[in-house]
Amino acid sequence: MSKNQEARTARRALITGITGQDGSYLAELLLEKGYEVHGIVRRASTFNTGRIEHLYQDRHEEDPRLTLHYGDIADGANLARLLTEVRPHEVYNLAAQSHVRTSFDIPEYTAAVTGLGTLRLLDALRDSGINARFYQASSSEMFGHAPPAQSEATPFEPCSPYAIAKLFAYWTVVNYRESYGLFASNGILFNHESPRRGETFVTRKVTRSLARILAGKEDYLYLGNLNALRDWGYAPEYVEAMWLMLQQPEPDDYVVASGESHSVREFVETAFALVGLDWEDYVRFDPRYLRPAEVDHLRGDASKAANRLGWRARTSFEGLVRTMLVADLEAELGAERACDLLGRGRVEVPELVTSAR
Repeated sequence: MSKNQEARTARRALITGITGQDGSYLAELLLEKGYEVHGIVRRASTFNTGRIEHLYQDRHEEDPRLTLHYGDIADGANLARLLTEVRPHEVYNLAAQSHVRTSFDIPEYTAAVTGLGTLRLLDALRDSGINARFYQASSSEMFGHAPPAQSEATPFEPCSPYAIAKLFAYWTVVNYRESYGLFASNGILFNHESPRRGETFVTRKVTRSLARILAGKEDYLYLGNLNALRDWGYAPEYVEAMWLMLQQPEPDDYVVASGESHSVREFVETAFALVGLDWEDYVRFDPRYLRPAEVDHLRGDASKAANRLGWRARTSFEGLVRTMLVADLEAELGAERACDLLGRGRVEVPELVTSAR
C-alpha cells in the first residue's frame, strides 16, 4: 500500500489543546496506533509547540502524520471550517483555561473558553453531519466539596469559576448526546501529572523549584495550602483512558483516578526526601497562592473505568514524584549530576548564583 493510500485509510483524530501536557501525550499515543492526527493551535508571537516538537514533521514532507491548524475554541466559525476540512473520526476536546486559581482572576474568560468552547465545538460537529466520536476533558474539580471517594454517581459541588465552566461543558456533552444522538463521552479525570506539566501547577512547581534550589538559582519554594488532598496519577496513562472511552460500543461518562489521595505537604516531603533535604528549611508560605474557595479532598473511585474499559492507574505516588523530579534535575543540572543526587543521602545546596535574596 502506498503512503497516499495509507493516509486515506488511517483513522483521523482532531485534538484541541494538542500543545498541552495531555494533548502531547495523546498525540503520541494516537500516532503509535497509526492515526492521522490533526491538532488545533492558537496563533502566538512566540512558539508554543515545545511539547510536540519531537512529533512534528515539516508539512512540506509527503503525507505528514501530524498536521497543525491555527484555530481557537473561542471561534465557532473556525471550528466548523476545520471539522469540514479534517473530517475526523474522533475529536478530543482538551483545550481550556485550566488553571483553577487563575480562574478566580479571569472568570469571564474561563467561562467563555472552558465552558462555551465545548458548546461551540459540539454545535459545529452537530451541524457538520460528520459522524465523529467526541471526548470531553471533564475535571475532578467539579466535585468540589463533595466527600470522597467521588464516582460518576457523586453530586457535583463546584467551588471555582474553572469548575463551574467545566460543569457547564459536562452537562452540554450529556445534553447533546441525549438530544442529538452524538457519540459524546466525558472523562472526569482526577489530577494527572508528568514532567510536561505546566510550571505554575503545584506539582511541577515543587519539582522545578527544588531542582533550581539545588542549582543555586532559588532560595525558597513558595506555596499556599499544604493541606489540600488530591488524587494524583501519571498523565501518559490517563490519555489511554481517553482513547478507550471512544472505542466503546456506546458513549458514557467515566471517572479516571488512582483511588489514592495525598496532601500537597506529602508531595513536597517526598520530593525533598528523594535528595536528602528537610523540606521545612526551604518551603515558605505565600497567601497569594490561596484560593478564595478551597477544595479540601479529592479522591476518585474509578471502578467503572476498571470494569468497562479495563483501565487502572499503574504508577505509584512516589514513582510519579520521582519521575517529575528526575526530569527537572536533569534539565537544571544534567543527567550525571541528577543521578548522583538521587543516589546518595543529604546533598549540599549551593549559594544562589544571583545577588537577589
